[in-house]
Amino acid sequence: MVHFDRFHSIPRRTRKAFTLVEAVLVTAIIGILGAIALPRYAGFVATQQTQAAARRVMADLTLAQRQARLTSSPQVVEFDVGSGSYGLPSLADPDHKGETYSVDLSEDPYRATIVSATFGGDSTIVFDGFGVADAPGVVVVGVGRYRQTITVDGGLNRPRIDQTIVLIEAME
Repeated sequence: MVHFDRFHSIPRRTRKAFTLVEAVLVTAIIGILGAIALPRYAGFVATQQTQAAARRVMADLTLAQRQARLTSSPQVVEFDVGSGSYGLPSLADPDHKGETYSVDLSEDPYRATIVSATFGGDSTIVFDGFGVADAPGVVVVGVGRYRQTITVDGGLNRPRIDQTIVLIEAME
């Protein structure tokens, strides 16, 4: 289709597509924005997974403590740092009949690891019939370079999550 300009008698063509230069520029801009956004998004996801794993561990420690008080019998929580899992051997798993309660943090939705679990020299905590922990200790969970700590006092206090997430810097 040819149009004529009012002031000029030279015909000009209307453009119906992008030029190759425009397409390359838009692609480059999208690539740059993606390169900037992707690490931030990955960090956000790792932070959320770390927080979720820490909340899960705290909730299960609180569950064991409450169950100990309710039944007036000791409740054990055993952490397996190597596999990233833990279990409450005296409780039944609500999702799997006939199995003991266990959680694998390395699976979805957490994809986390248990960096350390230390309670008086071992990785097992026992709440007595009054809900008192046999030893104070900490559990550290992490995803990638992010870490969060769950602290258990030796008394009747509930387990608590330290509010700061620590970013472990890469070794140079």
